[in-house]
Amino acid sequence: MLLSVVIPLYNEEDTFPFLLKRLQDALLQLEDGLATEIIFINDGSSDATARILDAAGSKDARIKAIHFSRNFGHQAAVTAGLDIASGDAVVVMDADLQDPPELLAQMVDKFREGYDIVSPQRASREGETWFKRTTAQAFYSLMRVGVDKRLTSQVGDFRLYSRAAVLGMRGLRERHRFLRGMVAWLGLKEAVIPFKRSARIAGETKYPLWKMLRFAWTAITSSSALPLRITSFAGLLSMLGGFVYLFYIFYVTFVTQSTVPGWSSLASLQVLFNGAILLAIGLVGDYLARVYEEAKDRPLYVVDKTMNLGGLPKVEGALWLPERVNHNEMNRAA
Repeated sequence: MLLSVVIPLYNEEDTFPFLLKRLQDALLQLEDGLATEIIFINDGSSDATARILDAAGSKDARIKAIHFSRNFGHQAAVTAGLDIASGDAVVVMDADLQDPPELLAQMVDKFREGYDIVSPQRASREGETWFKRTTAQAFYSLMRVGVDKRLTSQVGDFRLYSRAAVLGMRGLRERHRFLRGMVAWLGLKEAVIPFKRSARIAGETKYPLWKMLRFAWTAITSSSALPLRITSFAGLLSMLGGFVYLFYIFYVTFVTQSTVPGWSSLASLQVLFNGAILLAIGLVGDYLARVYEEAKDRPLYVVDKTMNLGGLPKVEGALWLPERVNHNEMNRAA
């Protein structure tokens, strides 16, 4: 059996030495006869991550690396790892050690029991503020309502995938990706393992508030038409309110015969309805922009260099630069 561990990296020069040490120690605890490979995806890091990663790969043949030409984002980096992983089971984890490598043994045990997805669930979140924990819980609640009720609360991208699950994920090639929603959509057999999430070992989070909000918006709009339905419902309520106000107009016109004082309410209604119309147009425009980007059918990511791959895999929806990749591989082999 081969176990693949996929880890995206973005400016992780401070955390990488700690990560590699704990990961190698955790792999030693796995049962004998279990082969492993470690796949790092350098997502366009601007610090010394690439250099440190290459140095580690030159000492350990299990370490394979993909270097993106620029930053394509966490979801694209995880996708690249799933695209090239050849393991019977594939574990995706982050580099900040908030996803503890020590859980690998338990995850493999659950996989052997027949589960296609093994999802560690955050029972606690150390080192995070009350605001962060509250917004995180609100995010998962919103995702369950707006995307898929099968989404497991407090489960991120730290997961084990069976080979069947990996092949299923490879078949989903939309550009705006929300991997947690895609996993739920597959509907495969899932096991949940509670764990205590530690604070980040070093460096700074790559998901500040504004980025989390953007990620949540991408998750909803890429996986659900809920915002459009909400807009339609708001439009219906506005229309009903307009009919109610129409009866009021009839009343003041024909009963009280005092229509001049109504200018303030008329102006208020104009603002209300114009705002609702502009909001609806904006939502439709956002969905149309996403359709436009999907129609261009550009690659999900561009691979500039590789290490220890031994050749170019055939990956749909990705761009590999053969001359640079092959040159890099030949220089390393020499």
